Amino acid sequence: MNILVTGSNGQLGSELKALAEMDGGWRFYFYDLPDLDITDRAAVERVCDLHGIGVIINCAAYTAVDRAEDDRDAAFRVNRDGPGVLAACAAERGALFLHVSTDYVFDGTLCRPYHEDDEASPLGVYGHSKWLGEEMVHASGASYMIVRTSWLYSSFGNNFVKTMLRLADERDELRVVFDQVGTPCYAADLARALLTVLEQADLRKVYAETYHFSNEGVCSWYDFAVMIMRLSGRECRVVPVESCEFPTKAKRPQFSVLNKGKICRDWNLEIPHWIDGLERMLERLSAQ
Repeated sequence: MNILVTGSNGQLGSELKALAEMDGGWRFYFYDLPDLDITDRAAVERVCDLHGIGVIINCAAYTAVDRAEDDRDAAFRVNRDGPGVLAACAAERGALFLHVSTDYVFDGTLCRPYHEDDEASPLGVYGHSKWLGEEMVHASGASYMIVRTSWLYSSFGNNFVKTMLRLADERDELRVVFDQVGTPCYAADLARALLTVLEQADLRKVYAETYHFSNEGVCSWYDFAVMIMRLSGRECRVVPVESCEFPTKAKRPQFSVLNKGKICRDWNLEIPHWIDGLERMLERLSAQ
């Protein structure tokens, strides 16, 4: 199986690289800017044909949530148009397309975990662009699986966990919002789940599925920060505050817990708790 991974230098792409190095059973081709622009159809077609691609995993995304409010064109180009190009190329070649999306397609007003078929109602440009990207995939005619995730972090790249660790080394106290609730996702666990799905998928079938994946459990950003301090042995005090004390250009969903029952049932997955994922990430980070 020849697998194209786009956005390969990001958190999830880097975790897929790490897994690929441990398992030589498949041929992976990792691409990111400037070597491949996913909105350039001719370039994507060349790469797919050069390597005989049978699976595309799209990890590329415009993820600067606040900057997207002023940089709409770039956000929509990457998050809407890019998946459309990749899905169209997959459809033409009979390839399976795995596309990673986000909890930000929801507005966070439900008081229960979101199911895949709950109505999308994004609050800002980032969420809207990702939702339209999903719509482009739906309309492409490709065999696809969309996997929405939330609160992604890794030992690679920049993320909430590494920011908290850095700030804890600079300050005695951190103020973190407690009224935004969701579930962290260790990118290594998501990468492993994607490959587990591929191991079981029948590439002769045509898939048209949307799934949710994060680690298990529920927490606020405040809870997450407290656990980061505890597990890393930092002495920094974490103070809970309301979101109104930290106004941002883009509004965040207040409750974006994802129901993972469908992906677990369909692909026989066992998903670790978010604290377990955080422990493993911190151990890995300290060993680097």
